[in-house]
Amino acid sequence: MNTLNTQSVSAVLSRLFSESESAWSEESDVSKYWESLPEEERQRLLRSKTDYLEFYGQMKDIPLSVSRNTGKLLYILASSSRALNIVEFGTSVGISTIHLAAALRDNGGGRLITSEFEPSKVQRARQNLADCGLADLVDVREGDALVTLSRDLPVTVDLLLLDGAKGLYPEILDLIVPRLSRGALVIEDDADFNPEYLEKIHSSEAFISVPVEDGLEISLYVGQGCLCKKAGN
Repeated sequence: MNTLNTQSVSAVLSRLFSESESAWSEESDVSKYWESLPEEERQRLLRSKTDYLEFYGQMKDIPLSVSRNTGKLLYILASSSRALNIVEFGTSVGISTIHLAAALRDNGGGRLITSEFEPSKVQRARQNLADCGLADLVDVREGDALVTLSRDLPVTVDLLLLDGAKGLYPEILDLIVPRLSRGALVIEDDADFNPEYLEKIHSSEAFISVPVEDGLEISLYVGQGCLCKKAGN
């Protein structure tokens, strides 16, 4: 039996997915708020490197989590790559964190560093990880990820998940690239909200990237610590 199928983990994930689905139902306040925004305003809030605080402030009580299938994919990728050191940008309430930590457990151990700037979500994520019996594998850092992920990282990082403020994807990638091991995976959720990021990683000789579905992108690091543009770009 893998860790995802243990009673403690499956029970917590079932509860969290149910809460997320309820929060985003058509009748919920958050759905009504999101639908009330003009498309241009949605794009601005999601892509901004500063004004995203307004959007995420509105969402402070709402789970901003990966889908069930994306969660399973994260577990599969972390397990199959035998990842030992993982960095995550954007914890929310910990759904993706739990999937990645479960993979670490089944890989024989490791370390997951994740960053979340909303204090209430940090508390919830820590409790959810404790309820799953996975807290010993995870360092949940509270605050601005440009600060929290700029220090005390492993010498090498085997997997990076980008699932926080979309406008900061390029900057977070720049922080972690020097530590990526050759063959490391970079997984970007909702990457389609940041054309700047996609252009950066698609034009780089350091990565081979492929879109999966619903804005999810997976990139394989094949370079040597730089984001050099491909010839002709």
